[in-house]
Amino acid sequence: MDNWLPTLTTATPGEGYDLAIKLARMSVKKTQGDAAVRDRLRPDYAENADSLIAVSAVIATHFATIAAANAYWSASR
Repeated sequence: MDNWLPTLTTATPGEGYDLAIKLARMSVKKTQGDAAVRDRLRPDYAENADSLIAVSAVIATHFATIAAANAYWSASR
């Protein structure tokens, strides 16, 4: 099994945000495993404001999880 996510620990909030985006993208990839279908659907959501707002909410949820796992990056300071 591919271990693409060995930890939620990140050095900075920026790295945490990048990880949150990766989590959102991997969720789509694992949910819809057919790359051709993802490619065909992409134009539909890429220009849909509701879809873009929804993905922002998903990323925010992932970011909150990562921030909690990192104790808001304050434990090491």
